[in-house]
Amino acid sequence: MNEQDWLAARFAESRPHLLAVAYRMLGSPSEADDAVQESWLRLSRTGADGIENLGGWLTTVVARVCLDMLRSRARRREEPIDTDRRGEGDGHADHSNRVDPESEALLADAVGPALLVVLDRLTPAERLAFVLHDMFAVSFEEIASIVGRSPGAARQLASRARRRVQGATPGDPGDVARQRAVVEAFLAASRKGDFDALLEVLDPDVIVRADRIAVQAGADREVRGAAAVAGTFAGRARAAQPAMVNGAVGLVWVQHGRPQVVFDITVVGTTIVAIDLVADADSIAALELQVLGG
Repeated sequence: MNEQDWLAARFAESRPHLLAVAYRMLGSPSEADDAVQESWLRLSRTGADGIENLGGWLTTVVARVCLDMLRSRARRREEPIDTDRRGEGDGHADHSNRVDPESEALLADAVGPALLVVLDRLTPAERLAFVLHDMFAVSFEEIASIVGRSPGAARQLASRARRRVQGATPGDPGDVARQRAVVEAFLAASRKGDFDALLEVLDPDVIVRADRIAVQAGADREVRGAAAVAGTFAGRARAAQPAMVNGAVGLVWVQHGRPQVVFDITVVGTTIVAIDLVADADSIAALELQVLGG
């Protein structure tokens, strides 16, 4: 097998993942397929020399292609186009990798029309940060390199997008009260080591992610599932306090007057679906924090 055949085989393995990323970014099966095809063209031109993580490299390339497409769409002020128009005008459309109707239906079911409507209201950078981080667990460090901003700024992009996706207006009294009730129930259960109470406020598919500094301090890079997350927090978080984190309710551990760790919590309905542990000083400085009183 020559290098080109090897690259094609590896690309084929990654293609379903790349298509899922591109579709969530663009909301159009045909445009998603175009973005994935462009990532293949770039790979075939450059080769794999010097690429340590080919899957990660391809994800980054697809994300950058999608970001350019979203920015172009925003400049044109056009709605997403769901028909495949490649090859119009020259009569030489390439049908070799076009998304088939069954795949289109599966993609649409995976995201849902309501979410796509909300995603279309985000800025290109917000959409990229939210999709890559919240849907595909890409780190803010990697996202920052794609959008050309700091990791803290990338985190803020995702946070703003998350609030809009949740249908929440930052500072809305009713929404803040609901979030705070969930977060305080989580904090109380954590302090008591009440495993069952923790399970009640955690989504079954909850995910906890820790940044590089938090990992160096002993946190796991990622924990998934309610049982595993409950086990991680049972008997802990004793020094944490409720706080507003970028307009949503989370937790913060303050020592000697300085925030040391921020728990950026995503609440949907009455359960927690994600917790991001932020310990990097620069990232914390980029957050809008306000400790909540009792």
